[in-house]
Amino acid sequence: MLSARGQVLGLIRIPSMLIIRRVLVLAVLLACSGALLAQDNPGTRAATPAKAKPPASSQTPSPPHKFWDTENVCLLAGVGATRMLDYASTRHLRDQGDNEWLLSNSIVDNRPLFVGIELAGTAASIGVSYLFHRTGHHTLERWVSIAHIGVGVGGSIHNYTLKPVPINAQPVESGAGADLASWRSAVR
Repeated sequence: MLSARGQVLGLIRIPSMLIIRRVLVLAVLLACSGALLAQDNPGTRAATPAKAKPPASSQTPSPPHKFWDTENVCLLAGVGATRMLDYASTRHLRDQGDNEWLLSNSIVDNRPLFVGIELAGTAASIGVSYLFHRTGHHTLERWVSIAHIGVGVGGSIHNYTLKPVPINAQPVESGAGADLASWRSAVR
């Protein structure tokens, strides 16, 4: 049986958007994994003829950029702003009665804990970017922030476009007179 908000299987309600979100997350991860295939493969170097390199003393390597250059500062500020937008949109989602699908509702409703999780997400993004910077993967260093901003803004837009949950679609509290039949009739 289908309801306006998703599919009902016994006592478990599976929102149709949950399936769409998981497919989109999987598609983004697969799309981003193409950069991994572009890495050098030691087995293919032997098949191509080696080019003559000039002596090392005549080469002047370009200095690597600093981690806190203008571009990274802007990208990492964007990650922080995206996390704040995610916090605000998720609070809006919960205030309308919708359920959070990634974290539990009790975590999202505990505001200090949820702020800490958002700050930890920002710190993790900065840390991963710094690890890529230290290992010389400067393109990936930038793409971590770009992907974080893109996914965060997309999720926030989705949170703001959700409609409030109708009162009759919420499960009936358990207690006197509440049984499976009354819950199913409330869901319909």
